[in-house]
Amino acid sequence: MTERRYDPTTGEWVTFATHRQNRTYKPADDFCPLCPSRADGGPTEVPYPSFEVVTFDNRFPSFSPAPPEPAVPASVLYPVEPAVGRCEVVVYSEDHHATFADLDAERVRMLVDVWADRWEILATEQSIRYVMPFENRGSTVGTTLSHPHGQIYGYPEIPTRPRQELAAAAAHHRSTGRCVYCDVAANEVASGERVVARAGGWLAWVPFSARFPYEVRMAPTSHHSCLPELDDPARDGLAELLSTVVAAYDAMWGFPLPYVMAFHSRPTDGSGEWDPISHLHVEIDPPNRSADKLKYLAGSELAGGAFVTDVAPEAAAADLRRALRRAAS
Repeated sequence: MTERRYDPTTGEWVTFATHRQNRTYKPADDFCPLCPSRADGGPTEVPYPSFEVVTFDNRFPSFSPAPPEPAVPASVLYPVEPAVGRCEVVVYSEDHHATFADLDAERVRMLVDVWADRWEILATEQSIRYVMPFENRGSTVGTTLSHPHGQIYGYPEIPTRPRQELAAAAAHHRSTGRCVYCDVAANEVASGERVVARAGGWLAWVPFSARFPYEVRMAPTSHHSCLPELDDPARDGLAELLSTVVAAYDAMWGFPLPYVMAFHSRPTDGSGEWDPISHLHVEIDPPNRSADKLKYLAGSELAGGAFVTDVAPEAAAADLRRALRRAAS
């Protein structure tokens, strides 16, 4: 079964991809499907003996360009649609044991170009309304393959959280005539107490109302709505800041901090209405609230959608700045 079902009680679409139950799950290092294909190890998903960065279609996709017809009939109350879209894998390195923090500056800069290129290509597909590159790092957030990699989803609709952000941005623009992220970035620069780092026209900060204790947002201080709009200096700045923030995370408690990292940008329907309010940004959400404690999503968060956070954003930013100094020393 691969289909999308509409929930009339919430206005959300839920995707069912039951074939993913059989996807590769935490294989031994010798059987990693993301390692290069070598004579002494047999074929993998990457048909090359070595590589730098590689992308390919996910073998167990949630969305696909030609999905099967839904297994259940639709009705007026319960609309059902095929799960049309795209799911791609981006492998960061041939080194199975590397993490994002181990990638050199040239490799991270290459990744920025890959994300921008794939965003631009997927955005041209008529069935896709929203493109989101993301990385799940660590088994704590559900990663089933330890090889350093991320994914890119092309969704058939704007997902719930980006849709909420766009609605808030539209309301802010109507009342002020300005972009909300431009205003937030300017405010954080002026305050400074929640800023983690800056690089090449990009700012990283712990949000004033962070949902996760060590959540970090990154955004360009000038207005850009999507990755392909970034010129070379802006891409350099993004690559540098990504490396800086991940290094701070890993130095904070002395281990690779699990996280979910996602790029939010404008929808891909070609409508110019999104450009003034859509501000490209990166959200990084680690589940840890300390070195040995996790921030679980429980009753208030899962049932009510109301986050309760254990660490003040100002304290979290100070912790990350100290970690950054240790990482740089």
